[in-house]
Amino acid sequence: MTKTKNGLFVVATPIGNLGDMSVRAQEILTTVDKIACEDTRVTGKLLSRFSINTPMTLYHDHNAGRVRAGVLAELRQGAAIALVSDAGMPTISDPGYKLVKACIEDNIPLTVLPGANAALTGLVQSGLPTDRFLFQGYLPVKSGARLSALVELSCIPATLIFYETGKRLAKSLADMVSVLGDRPAAVARELTKLHEEVRRGS
Repeated sequence: MTKTKNGLFVVATPIGNLGDMSVRAQEILTTVDKIACEDTRVTGKLLSRFSINTPMTLYHDHNAGRVRAGVLAELRQGAAIALVSDAGMPTISDPGYKLVKACIEDNIPLTVLPGANAALTGLVQSGLPTDRFLFQGYLPVKSGARLSALVELSCIPATLIFYETGKRLAKSLADMVSVLGDRPAAVARELTKLHEEVRRGS
């Protein structure tokens, strides 16, 4: 397979079902010089499944500030580097935004390979209106800050999309009811996986 052109390739990966890995994503991950990933164990399993042997380097929330300059230096020298997250589209509630921004500022070629995304998959599965929506991501951990964030969102006439952990879900839902009121809602988990579940109600 021919080596790909230089630049940063932002590559979406499956959010659960490996059958959602695109042929184009497989080709890019096979032909780049390096893959920047959140966790080499997680990405390693994905690469193994598709017999991809490209070297990996860690790029996550805790090291991005330190590692970014080195990645940019390699890109300036003509390297082809793919950026992946553990699941879904990189930079969406995942590290990578600052790297993408720096590439644009430095005129480093940037290519985005679309694919699986938990927020949009959950939105469609919910059955809630899709013509206007806002993706909030994770709400603050502490209830006071979470309530304040919800107050800011309460006047937005759109379907609101949140990410939340299983441990915090009940408390977050209680705070949502107290601020947003009784409205149609859905909770989705394990999307695209064997035990996918969506609960819809008020």
